[in-house]
Formats: sequence, structure tokens, C-alpha cells
Amino acid sequence: MPVSVNGGEAINFLFDTGVKSNIFFSKTIADELGMEYTRKLNLVGADGQTVLSASVSPNNHFDLGQIEGIYQAALVLDEDFLELEKVIGIPIYGVIGHEFFKNNPVKIDYDNAEVSFYRTSALRWKPLGFRSMPMELIGNKPYINTTIRQIAGPEMTAKLLIDTGANHGLLLNRETTEQIVLPPMTLETDLGRSLGGDLFGLVGRVRRIDIQGLKFRGVITSYPDQTEFSDVIVETGRQGSLGAELLNRIKIIFDYPRERLLLKKGAKFSDEFDYDMSGLMVRVSSAEDKRFYVSQVRENSPADRQGIQLFDEIIAINKVPAYFWELADITKLFRSEEGRVITLDLLRGSGNEEEPPENLRITFVLKKQL
Repeated sequence: MPVSVNGGEAINFLFDTGVKSNIFFSKTIADELGMEYTRKLNLVGADGQTVLSASVSPNNHFDLGQIEGIYQAALVLDEDFLELEKVIGIPIYGVIGHEFFKNNPVKIDYDNAEVSFYRTSALRWKPLGFRSMPMELIGNKPYINTTIRQIAGPEMTAKLLIDTGANHGLLLNRETTEQIVLPPMTLETDLGRSLGGDLFGLVGRVRRIDIQGLKFRGVITSYPDQTEFSDVIVETGRQGSLGAELLNRIKIIFDYPRERLLLKKGAKFSDEFDYDMSGLMVRVSSAEDKRFYVSQVRENSPADRQGIQLFDEIIAINKVPAYFWELADITKLFRSEEGRVITLDLLRGSGNEEEPPENLRITFVLKKQL
């Protein structure tokens, strides 16, 4: 969502309930916006290896148009470790966390792409059509209790972090309880990147998750490998988290003053949970350049079997030049329909004298693997 910082031009921020602090990804732009710093920090990532250098800026003005945050503290990263623009396809300059919205109820309407802030005294009564459930705040992060029916394991009650900044549907940390059992069908994959570092693990499905009577079936579920951060996760008492792939199917209100969650079905509630059927992960060099390249090829996937390689540049998809595509549309295409034929025009090689570039046309067929 667009945010003006210290009177500057509005720039895009993520709304993230999974973080406590406001975070700015670019120190160069932060300096241009007049952000002042009091001290520096070294942040150790969840992988126990990644170290991020950041500066603390204690006093800033965040303007979202009809709501403003004054005296807002922010962590300013020395370098953009996440590179979300390459993943999302639009420039992202930071994260709005609990520091900004802790005093107000917040409604997220994914159907209409709207975020609404309520006065602290509002919502004394439950809005029409919404159901209410307790929400526990631990370390200024929202948690709820859910019931999960697994494919191979027992039905279990799980405390889950609600993480609007994550793109998964459901994530379960196996180290938190022996009740979490992997489903028969899983894929080994890169689960993405966070401030804690790169996450690797498995992806599969659970049979169903029940959230205050709302039942989500066949949810795509991430099972990350254990890391140095696992002990911290265990201490919170949580078993995992809910991300945007599930949350975008409901309308949701975080009533922070009353520590409750209000939710109702959205337009996408009954949509199936789909997963990539190509075996490719695609990134974009920048939203402005719109050059797409292959950042991951899943082993034994349709794309892998046809010889597509890491760092291949995508020139055209089904004869449509790459500059007509958005990253979100490519992702949607690769999830669209089993049996669909995909033809990619690719450029391979660095282009130097020792390795001249090679133009390729490769065709594969989308196939479900989960």
C-alpha cells in the first residue's frame, strides 16, 4: 500500500502482521527522506548465518492518506536483502508492522484490495456477517487457535501466527510437536526468503483446516527444515502460521484493542488451493526492465525434464513477448490447468566471447505434482 514517509512521495509498503517493527529496505531512499538514526544493529537471521546490518530511526511521520502515524520508529536495512521487487514484480520499499497499527482495529478486504483502519472505540459490536474468535498477542504478533485434519497424521489443535506478509497458505513447523506428520505426497523446494534468511523444506497438503467454523480443504502446506531459529518458534508455543494464500479467501478484521479476530467468507473462499505445475520459479530483474529469468527448476518437474536451466532468460511465453507479461500473470499461468501446453522462448548463456548466447524454444506440459 502507498505510504508517504516524512512528507515524501508515496511509495509501496507491505502490510505485515508478522513483524513488530516498521522496516525500511533502502537506506539510500531513507536518507533522501530525512530519516535520522540513533544506533546500528546487527540482525542474525533464522538460518543462524545471515547477518543483516540495520539502523534505528526513532522518529518518523508515516502518512497513508486518511490515517497518519507520528513518532514512528523504523529499522532501516543497509541493503535490500529481500529484493521483493524481483519476487512480486512491483517496487516494495518497506514493511508496515505492529508499531503502526497497534492501537486501531484494522480490516483487510482482499476482494477489493482495501485496508481500513477504525477508531479505537469502534467495533464494540460484531459487524454483520462476521464471526468472532479470540486473538492472542504474543510479542505484539497475532495468534489464533485452529483445528487441522492431516492426511496421514492425527487431527490436531494448532496455535498459528497470522502473517499477512507471508505468501504461503499454511506453514507447519515439525519441530514444535510430534503430531505434525508429513503427507504421502510432498515436494522438496525453496520456500522463499524472509528477514530470517532463506527457507528450504517440503510442500504438501493437509486435508482440512477449521478456523472458527470456516473450513478450508486441501490447503497447500509448507514444512520448513529446522533452523537455528527453531527454538524461538517452540518458545512461542505456536505450531506454524497462516499466510496470504489462505487469508486472501476471507475478509478479516484485526481488533487489537479487544484482542479478537473477526472474519467472514470472501469471494475466493471456495477456490481450490493450486500449486505450480511447471517446476519453475521465475523472477524479474526489476519492474521497470521487465526481464524475466528462471531462478529455480524443481527436479523431475515438467520443465526440468525438457531441459530448462537456472538463469535462462524468458524472451516469450506461448509466442507472446515477455514485456507484455506481468510476473503475477506468469505465476498464474503455471498454476492454471493440468495438460496445458507451455512454449518458452529462452536466451541461455552470459553473452561473452567464450560463451555466446543461445536461443532456444522449449515446450512442456503442465502436470499436477501435489
